[in-house]
Amino acid sequence: MMQAILSCAVIAVLASSLMLVWRWGNLILIGQMPTKFFAFFSILFTSGLDVGLIMFPLTEFPIYEVEQAYGFTNPLAIEFGFWGFLIWVFYFLTTCYFCIIEPRLKIFEIPWVKLLNNIIIIATCAFTGFLFFQYLPSYVEGITPFFRFSLVALIVLAAVFSSTDIRYVKILSLSSTWLFFVLIAAMWAFGGLGLSGLATNLFQIGDYFANIHRFVLPFSDYHAFYLFWWFAWSIMIGQFVARFVDGLRTWQLLLALLLIPSIPISLWFSVLFGVYEQDLDISGFMNGFMLLVGIVFVVNSLDSLTRLYADNLQLTVNRLGKLKYIGAHWLLLYSLILFYQFTPLQIEWIGLVVIGLYTAISVLIFLRRQMLVNPVNE
Repeated sequence: MMQAILSCAVIAVLASSLMLVWRWGNLILIGQMPTKFFAFFSILFTSGLDVGLIMFPLTEFPIYEVEQAYGFTNPLAIEFGFWGFLIWVFYFLTTCYFCIIEPRLKIFEIPWVKLLNNIIIIATCAFTGFLFFQYLPSYVEGITPFFRFSLVALIVLAAVFSSTDIRYVKILSLSSTWLFFVLIAAMWAFGGLGLSGLATNLFQIGDYFANIHRFVLPFSDYHAFYLFWWFAWSIMIGQFVARFVDGLRTWQLLLALLLIPSIPISLWFSVLFGVYEQDLDISGFMNGFMLLVGIVFVVNSLDSLTRLYADNLQLTVNRLGKLKYIGAHWLLLYSLILFYQFTPLQIEWIGLVVIGLYTAISVLIFLRRQMLVNPVNE
């Protein structure tokens, strides 16, 4: 049943995205806080991804090599398909919605929609921290419980502090984007791939495009997990990054989202696969560097989401004061992270709720369609 709902939802996202491009392809999109192109994509890239991009592939490549469900292509193409190119249509759709449709219809100002949306944001924000907490022992061998709890507490504190000022969010996003490129270069040198090895692995990723149709619908439970994950994040990331769009046309935003994030993702997976194939030991400095970048990505994700739900609920620095703001949001998020240890919550459940919200929004758009005759900025 969940697979059927997920399949219908993915098809609806793709169809809706095509309709957006067809109807408003040349519309110039401008957010509330227009930001330079590179800064915009840094915010999008670092807010819309988390530590999984850094740490998961080395544990997933072996699975993709042996399980029958992934036999239609190579492990690199599978990994890329779960993180790159077509999957970014989720963020395209929601970013366009908050640039084009929401300013006219104001659906997210309807009390029950606003409440549900912010519950999803807070739940997903804390769940992201919980996933990092849960997997931390596999990232840091022999980590003590005290250090584990303390590190997560500090990460949440750093994220909440960063969310107090949008300048901090932008600076952290730009810095972590450049840090990620440094990590790619360091891993490339560590793996000794050279240009030929890197080119060979990038060529393997190219097989994704020959099989792109296979990635539209879930072909395994793990693929479904990733699709639900993208759904869970899609509305809140689109709502946040739509503020920073500066003068892109709708079709340009689509192409940019399909291509630009895929470049660093493909480079990272290619150098990491080279390390995996050579069975190199990445303990020590390289593992620490990966963990550092992963932590920065977690902070980036959490600060963006904290900033978003704080603005939505008017629990802002201006209203609470800086110290109360930091204390209240840190206590809320860290408490939820600890609480999740005692619940069976899964990201698939959040994804289902978001799909339900997509459905409700679609109905409301249909009922209010006359208000879209003259969309903003057209």
